[in-house]
Amino acid sequence: MQLAFPRSGDGVATTGQQAELVGLIDRFAPAEGRQATRIGPLSLMRASAPTPCAPGIYEPGLGFVAQGSKITMLGGDTYVYDPLNYLVISVTLPMVSQVTEATPEKPYLSLRIDVDPREIADLILEGRDGIAGTGVDRGLYCARVTGSLLDAVLRLLRLLDAPQDIPVLAPLTLREIHYRVLGGELGYRLREVAAVNGRTQRIARAVEALKRDYPQPLNIEALAQSLHMSASSLHHQFKAVTAMSPLQFQKQLRLHEARRLMLVEGLEANTAAHRVGYESASQFNREYKRLFGAPPRRETGLIRAAPA
Repeated sequence: MQLAFPRSGDGVATTGQQAELVGLIDRFAPAEGRQATRIGPLSLMRASAPTPCAPGIYEPGLGFVAQGSKITMLGGDTYVYDPLNYLVISVTLPMVSQVTEATPEKPYLSLRIDVDPREIADLILEGRDGIAGTGVDRGLYCARVTGSLLDAVLRLLRLLDAPQDIPVLAPLTLREIHYRVLGGELGYRLREVAAVNGRTQRIARAVEALKRDYPQPLNIEALAQSLHMSASSLHHQFKAVTAMSPLQFQKQLRLHEARRLMLVEGLEANTAAHRVGYESASQFNREYKRLFGAPPRRETGLIRAAPA
């Protein structure tokens, strides 16, 4: 059986659908911050006040906002992320984000669905057509959600009230969500997650290599050769997708891991810096402060001073 992907003009989302989405996330995400659910790929987010700009590592996935507003910054581009819009992230990206509209009475509420490349590949193989892309571009895109897509998202959330149905119905509903996105205006972005020989997928493989070997010195020539690309082509296409060079990307990975090692595992700043590949403590301190806004010792000091 072959699938004909729906086109994006399949009805706009309604205020009733949005109100139900707000109610479901509000009920299933009572605490602040990101929360896991009984459905593995699905997580929910609540913020009752605007947040400061915060850097983070975003994995491939879909994001939907129900209430409030958020901005995400990648390179020199800013993406406004508000109700009835959704995001497609096609490769792992270090980005800066900030909740800009949220109050205790009307908190920022959103959800995220992790993308399984195998599921996308299966749908593509079964489909007669798809929406073609226009070459390598950013790995992050935002568009308006359609009524049929939001309906599938709502049915996924309703399953949280029927945990006995999750093992059977959640995979089917997630498959429909992927199917609806593939037929929308960002469908070709989702296709990039599973396009093994596509140019964006080559960059995704470069990202995975950097994630795996981030403590090691970067050999751009060897990395390019492993992807059957020239070093200049890799540099150009990597920056087109991620808004940074491979070296800058590696630096962000190192800094994020160092922060985790200090705040979660309690390592000293110099030990964490050495663990992630820094040879110079002064360089680590300087680059850490530039990314996170405070020197590493101040952050670790605040954690240790906090009451147990």
